[in-house]
Amino acid sequence: MEAYGIIMTVLIGSLAGWFAGLILKGKGKGFWLNTLIGIVGAFIGNYLFQLIGFSIGSGLIGTVITATTGAVVLLFIVGVLRKSQ
Repeated sequence: MEAYGIIMTVLIGSLAGWFAGLILKGKGKGFWLNTLIGIVGAFIGNYLFQLIGFSIGSGLIGTVITATTGAVVLLFIVGVLRKSQ
């Protein structure tokens, strides 16, 4: 992956993780954890949208929305698992 791709992945991941933190908790988790949550969320969002046959688009906005949706799902599942323990 070229440097531009890595930088864009980190930026989109951190933005999506931050958005997900705002949606579910009202705050973020810190830059690195937000980035990780956003990157993993992008994979989850892509998988879920493909599963149901839904497409937002491949542009920057669509990528951020997909990653944020996946990050929200990830944070929700983690929250449910923490409460059940």
